Amino acid sequence: MVWEPVLATDWSAPSTAILKRVSDSRVQQYWDKERLLSKAMGEHDSSSAVWDWVGVYSGDVFWETAPPKPVFDSGPVVDVVPDFTKALLAAASSTL
Repeated sequence: MVWEPVLATDWSAPSTAILKRVSDSRVQQYWDKERLLSKAMGEHDSSSAVWDWVGVYSGDVFWETAPPKPVFDSGPVVDVVPDFTKALLAAASSTL
């Protein structure tokens, strides 16, 4: 999970309380102060920032010069949880 400053209230890295919202020990969370990931994914100005987005990648892809194509991507996250869950479960079962 990548946190980045997008809204006016995003002036610092997420607090411990915020990070605890995602409690699964398999999740790694990062603070991307410069929005480098968003820029790598196509951001060219503040109106094109990539945020509130979720993607699922197959287990055999590598990020080289550009982000690989996800098997699922959408957002805002809150609106796509059921579809994201299905895609995540499908990706996980294909790597077993």
